[in-house]
Amino acid sequence: MNVVEVQRVKQQFGIIGNDSALLQAIDTAIQVAHTDLTVLVTGESGVGKEFFPKIIHTNSVRKHGKYIAVNCGAIPEGTIDSELFGHVKGAFTGAVNERKGYFSEANGGTIFLDEVAELPLSTQARLLRVLENGEFLRVGSSDVEKTDVRIVCATNVDLPEAISKGRFREDLYYRLNTVPINVPPLRKRGEDVVLLFLKFCMDFAAKYNVPKVQLDAAAKSAILSYDWPGNIRQLKNVAEQVSILELNRDVTGDVMKHYLPQQRLNNLPMFAGQGADKKTFESEREILYNVLFDMRRDITELKKQIESLRDAREDVDSRLSFYSNAQEVEVVQHKVQPAYNIALPQEKYEPTTSLVEEYVEETLSLEDVEKKAILLALERNRGKRRNAAKELNISERTLYRKIKEYGIE
Repeated sequence: MNVVEVQRVKQQFGIIGNDSALLQAIDTAIQVAHTDLTVLVTGESGVGKEFFPKIIHTNSVRKHGKYIAVNCGAIPEGTIDSELFGHVKGAFTGAVNERKGYFSEANGGTIFLDEVAELPLSTQARLLRVLENGEFLRVGSSDVEKTDVRIVCATNVDLPEAISKGRFREDLYYRLNTVPINVPPLRKRGEDVVLLFLKFCMDFAAKYNVPKVQLDAAAKSAILSYDWPGNIRQLKNVAEQVSILELNRDVTGDVMKHYLPQQRLNNLPMFAGQGADKKTFESEREILYNVLFDMRRDITELKKQIESLRDAREDVDSRLSFYSNAQEVEVVQHKVQPAYNIALPQEKYEPTTSLVEEYVEETLSLEDVEKKAILLALERNRGKRRNAAKELNISERTLYRKIKEYGIE
């Protein structure tokens, strides 16, 4: 490992930490930068994978060329091919002019494909052709075009698992994985967590013009013992909260624990039971379907409870109807002069529907439940698709496709 070069890159990009796995990842990026080999950066969400394509680009012979970063998960499936490869005039509705794609724009430079596992299979086939011979077709064109571009990809998805489920091409995986770089999660970086936290607190103190936060031993221990599922992104968020909200700048362990969420996503009611069998979900679609199936099961259980209440109501109605002819009974018994004066109802009883609302049996398909979930999320978020997608735990591209598929206005 070239320690001098690694330290130079850390200073250049503001990377904090001395974890051996992190330093090895940086060293690999530096070594591969001088070649044109394809690099696949893997790691959990929020670990800082976006730094590595920049390291590769700035240390390569292509550093004077364009660097284009593309979030594949944020582009709707219907337009991803046009965004990446361009289109000709009239290729589809709305294509009033021809357009260059990112692969044309990045010619001679580097293109970073983040969340590459979100690409549709048809787009994966196009990408494979670019990797093999630098050729591609614009949407609506039959003319082969060439590009000379360095490709760096990143994903937080287990690609071998995605291959086994038919969601990712195996041949594309081997072409992308020429040089793998794995970025370690924050929970495995030891003392780096405290260093990063203090660095963020220092930055926020300068930004908001407040005194710098100090941590006691218990606070540092709390930070080190927490597993940080959101990694650096979550750590930075907590550091900002502490820097703004805490009046006492000497933070103790008890204070720090107040800012560390104890409820994890897999402990929420809608995901109950996943932790027991270590079930994971490799796509937002699986998560959404799991939630929808749970909703459907709850609806079925609610139907049973309502049916039970309706049966109870009918039993009450049948008992009360016995007294509906009470006035006639009173006329017959008047001559008998009963020993006890029993006050009988003077008005005929009418069964009421206020006891239990009438429930109409309804069979809901998975599509119906899914559509209703999307409509409710959009309504709660006032039509803001990004917030609705975040609430549903799906990508904006998936939500856009579903809105189009169900014809939701």
